[in-house]
Parts: sequence; C-alpha cells; structure tokens
Amino acid sequence: MRWCFLCGWVVALLFTAAPACRGAEPAPRPNVLLVLADDLGYSDLGCYGGEIATPNLDALAKNGLRFRQFYNGTRCCPSRASLLTGLYPHQAGVGDMNTQTAAPGYRGFPQPNTVTIAEVLKSAGYHTSMVGKWHLSAGPKTPRPTDRGFDEFYGMIGGFNSCFREDPFYTRLPADRTKRVYPKDGFYSSDAFGDYALDFLAEARRQKKPFFQYLAFNAPHLPLHAKPEDIKAYADAYTKGWDKIREARLAKQIELGLFPKGTPLSPRSGYRTRRDFAQSGENPVWAALDADRQADLARRMAVFAAMVACMDRNIGRVVDDLKKSGELDNTLILFLSDNGACAEWDPFGFDGSSGPKNTLHKGDALAAMGGPETYHSYGSGWANAGNAPFRLYKHYCHEGGIRTPFIAHWPNGIRARGEFRDQPGHLIDVMTTCADLSGAKYPATVRNTAITPMEGTSLAPAFANKPLEREQLAWEHERSRAIRVGDLKLVAKAGGAWELYDLKADPVELTDLAPKVPDKVKELAAKWETWAKRCQVLPYPEDKK
Repeated sequence: MRWCFLCGWVVALLFTAAPACRGAEPAPRPNVLLVLADDLGYSDLGCYGGEIATPNLDALAKNGLRFRQFYNGTRCCPSRASLLTGLYPHQAGVGDMNTQTAAPGYRGFPQPNTVTIAEVLKSAGYHTSMVGKWHLSAGPKTPRPTDRGFDEFYGMIGGFNSCFREDPFYTRLPADRTKRVYPKDGFYSSDAFGDYALDFLAEARRQKKPFFQYLAFNAPHLPLHAKPEDIKAYADAYTKGWDKIREARLAKQIELGLFPKGTPLSPRSGYRTRRDFAQSGENPVWAALDADRQADLARRMAVFAAMVACMDRNIGRVVDDLKKSGELDNTLILFLSDNGACAEWDPFGFDGSSGPKNTLHKGDALAAMGGPETYHSYGSGWANAGNAPFRLYKHYCHEGGIRTPFIAHWPNGIRARGEFRDQPGHLIDVMTTCADLSGAKYPATVRNTAITPMEGTSLAPAFANKPLEREQLAWEHERSRAIRVGDLKLVAKAGGAWELYDLKADPVELTDLAPKVPDKVKELAAKWETWAKRCQVLPYPEDKK
C-alpha cells in the first residue's frame, strides 16, 4: 500500500465521533491547548523550584495541578512522536531521531500505523492548529503537520536553528495562507509563535469550533538566543554559580512541597562527551573556576533564563486571549517539557554548530553572547542545576532525563486549585486524555491500515486525585533503558549494568538496590525485554550495533 503524505489524510471523512452526551444536556467539550517546552529542566520554572520568572505558568499551577511524577521520552523526536500519537516512540517508528533505517522502530518519522491527536480531534469537529517545532520529518517526502491532521501550521519543520532569523527556518502551512510580515531585525521565534497562536485561535472562533492547539516552543533549546532586554534581567543572577543555584532550588522545592524534607541533591558527576555518549567525569566546583570562566558561564545561563521568561510571557498572551474570549474556563491547558535539561557536551558548553570548542568569551564577545550572530550551549554544569535534584540529563533514562514539570489547568473540569498529584503520568496519556474528554473516537483502521491501539490511560481520574491503573512504564533511547513498576525502577546507561531504585524512598536514584535483590532485577529485566520486543525497540537497526 502506498501512503500519500502530500495530499494529507482526509480524517474527517474516515473517523466518526463518539457521542458526547452526559445526561439530558451534553456538557461542552473542552478546548485543548497543549504547550511543550524544549530542553527545559525539571526545576527551571518558578513553580517547580526555579528562580526564573515564570508568572504565567506559576499562575496556571496555582489555579490547577502540578504533577510530581510525569515522564517524557528522553529526547526531542521520540518525545514528540509519543506525545502526538499516544504510543511509545518506537511503536510510532521514532525510537531515535530522524534517520531512516529498515528497523520498524527506527523509521525516523511517524508511520502509517499511527494517528495524531490532531487527526483524532479533527474527526470530532475540532479546529486543529500547530505553532512551533515539528521535528518529526525525515526528508521532503515525509509528513508535515498539515499532512497529519493540523488545519494550520507555523513554525520549524526541523529541530533547531536561529531564533532571530525567520527565513528559511520558519514555515507557514498551507503555503497559500496569509503569513505575517516582520520588520528587519524584528523577528524572535517565541514572540512569533505567540502571534500565530492568537491568529489560529481567532480562526477557530470564526469557524465556531472547539479547538486543539499544539504550541511547541523551541525555547530554551540551543542555540541560546534571547532579546537584550530579557538577558539584562538576569545579568547578575548566575554569578553565584551552579552549586548555590542547585541548593537554592532544592530548598524551594522542599518548601513548595514537591519533595519531602531531607531529600538530597544528586552529585555533580555524570556529564557526557559528544564523542562516545558515555559518563566521563564530574562537573567542577564553581568556586574552583577562574573569574573569566565564571563570567562566561553565568552569561550562558542568563541567556537560557531569558529564553524561558520570554516563552512564559507568550504563554501569558495566549491565556489572556482565552480570558478575553470567555474560553479559559473550558480550555484544558497542559504544559510539559520534551526531555530533561541538556548537558551537551561538557561543563563549559560549546560554541558553533559544528561542535564543542569551549571558547572563553571576554569583553565585547561576552556582551554579545545570546545575540543573532552567536551560537552557544550552556553545558552540563547548568544542566545539572536545571534537573535538580535528579541525576543525569536529556538522552538518559535516569530521572534527570525523563522527568518533566507537568501542569494541568481546566477550571470547568478540575476542581482542585494549587494541588500536587503523585500519580505517575507519561506522554502516552495525553492522547488518551484528549480522546476521553472530547468524545472523539480513536480509530481501529485508517485507509485499510491497522492503527496501533493507544498505550496510555486518561489522566481524568488523576485530575480528581484517583489512581491511574497501569502495569508499567518503560523507556529506551540510544541503548539507555528503564522500566518502572509501582515505585520500583530498573534503569541502565548504554552498555551499563541494571540499577534498581525505590523511587518513593529514593527519588534521586542514589541507592542502588540491585546487588541486594538480584531476583527482582531479573524479573523486571524480563518485563523490559518483553516490552521492548512488543514495542519495536528490538531489534535495533544495523547501524546501532
């Protein structure tokens, strides 16, 4: 069977909506605003312990819910595929990044056995739009957002690029639709994403339809780019260094109630090298660095914080628009990050798209960092702070790589205000939740192709603080792997031995129980193996052997 991406899926003719009746008068179906940050650490938001000003997200948390234990898929492409399809990444064909291979779990883009949230909700009469980072195409003949159920799209097809240069990185689809014109030197991606988010919401109102909007920021992914006025607000915030920032974040997390008193910080160890993707050393003590290196690193983190603050401001623009239109109360807003903070590639970050250079910036070069002509990452030292209190980073299946802040706000459907939820949730649950609350029917087949059943469970019970029934959650990326059953988590780095942790007693994963209970390790490892074979993690593609 040949699957035509370019003509798109006429999903409205293929799916049928399930009845939404709940009594004599059906309750109005919620709008859905799904907001995804890029490379945001667990502790970067104010409401998750950070010092970065995020008043709009903090307000959503105060008037909604924060999940303590919500999980993503370790990295950009796998997480986005899982989020949109309700499947584990490998089931959707995106177990790694965009490289196409012959292995079923590693095709590089979502396969014909999948449907997206946009396709499912479009079938139920929703206006569907996407703004931001797609990163689910593996070449010109693989699908774009408007091929996979989105009525409107503006943003990046690829994974990362300049935040200041619109052409050729940012695309409007369908191509014949009106595109905003920005003045020279007047483009910044997060602000443009806010503009188009408002445009697409206005179009949904014009059509008198409920909406599903996927707002996927490229902030704060490298290259670290931010507007001068936003950087200025953090010019002195990080001169104290990552050791004190980590300590302050954990103290605030305990004060907020995210963790119990006595929760320890992870060690500074565990940064990675680009060459071998392996654990290779320890992040240095901040006080041991010379003044010039401290200034360089503080500037990098200031730019990162400025990106987060600007993202939050644009989320606030969308929330304000929903308020003015009387739609906020019946809009389910979900916010999360695609993976943990990014350690690429060493404590001092790198400069230039070609890889690590550890350039030390002084004088005018220091002041220019974060501007249009620069290209920086912030390195593993700051990523370790971003993931406080957890171990490791993006790419890994330890908690620092996969645990994300998760905010749910829906005044009409969530009675609780400012509460936490301890039910473990996962990206795979978002599709199930959207289908459940919208009354849309998840299809068994599309164009004579069998669609893989959803893997997740609806989060609606957790919204009411009831248990989520599931047997396990599991992960794999770049040979790192993990499985969680109850509070027990079995996890391993690529090429490493299995480690076992009781996350209730040891959320930071510091006390490896594996040597004490080898039979439990064997039992959970067998469960992971069964999952890996079922979900197309195995066999690995030839180039990964």
